Amino acid sequence: MRPSVAAPPIGSLNPPPSPLVLVTGATGYIGGRLVPRLLEAGFRVRCLVRDTSRLQGRTWRDQIELIEGDVLRPDSLTAAMDGAAAACYLVHSLGAGSGFSERDVQAACNFGSAAKIAGVGRIIYLGGLGDPATELSAHLRSRQQTGEALRESGVPVTEFRAGVIVGSGSLSFEMIRYLTERVPVMICPRWVYTRIQPIAVCNVLDYLVECLRVPESAGQIIEIGGADVITYGEMLTFYADVRGLRRWLVPVPVLTPKLSSYWVHFVTPIPAMIARPLIAGLRNEIVVRDDLAQRLFPAIQTLDYRTAVKLALENLDAQAVETVWSDALSTSQRGVSPVTLTTHEGMIIEQRKMPVDAPVDAIFRAFTGIGGARGWLYMNWAWRIRGAIDRLCGGVGLRRGRRDADDIRVGEALDFWRVEAIVPGRLLRLRAEMKVPGKAWLQFEVTVPEGDSHPMLTQTAFFASKGLVGLAYWYLLYPIHSLIFGGMIRRLAARAMEIAYAARP
Repeated sequence: MRPSVAAPPIGSLNPPPSPLVLVTGATGYIGGRLVPRLLEAGFRVRCLVRDTSRLQGRTWRDQIELIEGDVLRPDSLTAAMDGAAAACYLVHSLGAGSGFSERDVQAACNFGSAAKIAGVGRIIYLGGLGDPATELSAHLRSRQQTGEALRESGVPVTEFRAGVIVGSGSLSFEMIRYLTERVPVMICPRWVYTRIQPIAVCNVLDYLVECLRVPESAGQIIEIGGADVITYGEMLTFYADVRGLRRWLVPVPVLTPKLSSYWVHFVTPIPAMIARPLIAGLRNEIVVRDDLAQRLFPAIQTLDYRTAVKLALENLDAQAVETVWSDALSTSQRGVSPVTLTTHEGMIIEQRKMPVDAPVDAIFRAFTGIGGARGWLYMNWAWRIRGAIDRLCGGVGLRRGRRDADDIRVGEALDFWRVEAIVPGRLLRLRAEMKVPGKAWLQFEVTVPEGDSHPMLTQTAFFASKGLVGLAYWYLLYPIHSLIFGGMIRRLAARAMEIAYAARP
């Protein structure tokens, strides 16, 4: 067995190589956040993924080893385990529908056996919190059975058991977010009063990284939770308080997990087949029953729920819009402006793409020159009406114009937008300052896709709605927005070609 994993000492003359940590689930929510934390802590990282292309665009992509494989294919695990001091097991089959429990156990057996053969010193696993002596839901029972299957390999396992993880993008938290944002009066099952101990995602990552430096954590089942023990209903109402929303809960005795999952399916982007096992698990009280985590990791101070929510909601602020850029699609279809309308971490995203037969500089000049006296290129009368309505409502309207017809700077006003970000020759992002029930951004970007001789113009509208009013605002105006933005990208492409033609000698 290898010695306990620790980062190399700083300043030694010939320091040993940093320990290698294998991470599975790097394309997922926890794994994708764990990798950069491990790199920052001084570990070398190798990721096992089924499709390596899914990690394109990650800022840490070039700092890791990458191996393509699948925990359900034992033959693909040998190379991934070679030389690893520890292996983080962060995969599950919940989204695969019925039979997920059997697949999870089989995958864990495969992983544990491969780790044993390769001499991996430790497996780190993130499972589900819940008293095993009670009648756990199928989902929670499966998470704990997965830990048992990993231990059967004989490799020491550090199993963390957590309940609801509070972080933007976390499946459980996104369900809370969408329900609270979209439904003023919520009909709730009786389990809305079940006690629960949510934990901030940053604290989960603290534990996963720190356990590599604490040898005593090997072979332990460690229950982790945040600073608050509250009910599921309080999670909803506390979230509403943080967002400045008024929400009412009406518990009823007849709402089963199946019926609840259909409601979640209808109101949120989470499919019923994923929502149902999660909702069934909420009938179980999921609280920490011992203080082992505090004794092993006294330096980790867990956050209370309200603070965790505030951190999670940072993805509704300006700089966090960048976290969704990697969702962009590419196309090789000439003359087509494909449209995608998606929801990502609470943000509604409408994106259009169009290849343009003009130099990158001409395209950049085209979209940084909009607004002011030049107008918005398409249906400018509609923009003026929107500005007039904004003025009537006490907003800034379109009267501010722009400082210079062609030059633009970060922080200055542009009609009823504010210039939030500029990347010279590539990107412009505007933040809305008109009256809207939420937060809105409009972004333009020009890139040159690999293998394509024509630059790609990408136009993206972001909207973080505030409550049901914000959601209604977006979808009621979507037809006119779609018409305006569709015409705008075509006019921008034409404007770029005009600029390029005028610049010819």
